[in-house]
Amino acid sequence: MRYLITFVVLVFYLVVAQAQILIGQTAGYTGIVAAPVKEITDGAKLYVDATNARGGVYGQKIELISLDDKFDPKLAAENARILIEEKNVLALFLGRGTPTSEAILPIIEKAGVPYLAPSTGAMSLHEPVKKYVFNVRAPYQAEAILAVKHLSTLGITRIGVVHVDDSFGKDGLAGVLKGFETTNAKALFVEKYDRTKPDFSTIAPRAAKDNAQAIIFVGSTGAVSEGLKALRAAGSTAQIVTLSNNAVGSFAKTLGENARGVVVIQVFPGERNMGHPFVSEALTLASAKGIKELTPSMLEGFAAAKVLVEALNRTGPNPTREKLQRTLENFKPYDLGGKLVVEFTTTDHTGLRYADLSIIAYDGKFKR
Repeated sequence: MRYLITFVVLVFYLVVAQAQILIGQTAGYTGIVAAPVKEITDGAKLYVDATNARGGVYGQKIELISLDDKFDPKLAAENARILIEEKNVLALFLGRGTPTSEAILPIIEKAGVPYLAPSTGAMSLHEPVKKYVFNVRAPYQAEAILAVKHLSTLGITRIGVVHVDDSFGKDGLAGVLKGFETTNAKALFVEKYDRTKPDFSTIAPRAAKDNAQAIIFVGSTGAVSEGLKALRAAGSTAQIVTLSNNAVGSFAKTLGENARGVVVIQVFPGERNMGHPFVSEALTLASAKGIKELTPSMLEGFAAAKVLVEALNRTGPNPTREKLQRTLENFKPYDLGGKLVVEFTTTDHTGLRYADLSIIAYDGKFKR
């Protein structure tokens, strides 16, 4: 009998030691956002893998279950249902895009599942506060306002706006218009394009004809690249400014010869700034994996993973969806490193408000 009890106890501890914390992700691993999705997930895995190597959280390793939604809102919603109902994940994490994130809101609200660090700065996920959504980046509108103010300080007044015709594009446009209000200026023109079939055949000639000094371009990496190519072919020399969704290493490669001089808003410190503790930590872990350099998107994923692990540690052993939700709603200030502080309350789920400017240099790298 004594041996039986010992055996049962041993089995119990082995099961506990092998237990995993399941975290779900639905993101476009194929399609137009595949490159940034890979980068941001690779950044998150740097910290998750390091945490698991140290024994996980209270002896439980974190397993990220990722499903490809091809940047399709309907598929994202179905993936979220599968992850929640069939995979029984503790939380959803690091989805990519505004339309896809908005599509899963009814599902997480019905199930009471936290959604941490959606990779979008959509104001619809910030205000009014969505109970189960916890952001770890600044809103797009704050970025857009910064873009307008920056151009204004340079004396640039003839500013056009080109945006994708979806919730992301409309959100970015709203921020740009707020920026114009703060500078007492008006847009030279506002043009939109279809998300699935971008066509710049009329937009580009107009920008050239109107002699736009700058264009704030709200869109995905592929669309901005295609649009910029059309603008240059039409004779436009406008300065291009785009938002942080394009702060990915592959963006400059996609732009090709048009990359140099493009301004990209950033929502994390410079990825080569070894003097910044947050960046230094990420670079050290990346180097240990043979990764020679980081990208802005990788830093976003790294930050998201740090918040996830910290929230799990604060929740304690045997986490449940309800316990994790309570932890996140009362998430006292947490320094990611270098006074990069994340905080959540029941009335504020923005988490982080850092925003800065970068420009793509001759070598295809982002410079601050």
